[in-house]
Amino acid sequence: MTAPRILVLNGPNLDILGRRDPAQYGTTTLAEIEAIVHTEAAVHELEADFRQTNREGELVEWLHEALDDFVGVVINPAAYAHTSVALHDAVEALTVPVVEVHLSNTWKREPFRHVDHVATAATAVIAGAGADGYRLAVAHVASLVADPTD
Repeated sequence: MTAPRILVLNGPNLDILGRRDPAQYGTTTLAEIEAIVHTEAAVHELEADFRQTNREGELVEWLHEALDDFVGVVINPAAYAHTSVALHDAVEALTVPVVEVHLSNTWKREPFRHVDHVATAATAVIAGAGADGYRLAVAHVASLVADPTD
């Protein structure tokens, strides 16, 4: 029997983590974050499907997969959080828990980052915890899957 699966999505520019503005985003690479996610998922007897794209439409299509194939979603929409009504609508359509994660605290940054379209549709938001935010997000999805009344 296979473990329940969670979908972990990463938006634009996250493929260059570790090299992009380390003062803001840290030095942890996306590959290192992926390892953190897989380790945390295994602790909760979940399997993580980890993906990254720089294309908004691809994120929307992947979110649609969560309608049938996943028990929860962790998403770092990156800059699309502040611009994409399409991502908001795709997250809002889901019936599984969705935890949005941001490496930096977007509310301590530029004013345009204070608008977060995805957050208004997500189950929870974790921002400013760096790479550890992903571990926290996976753990939270796992807790919601284990006890959906939380």
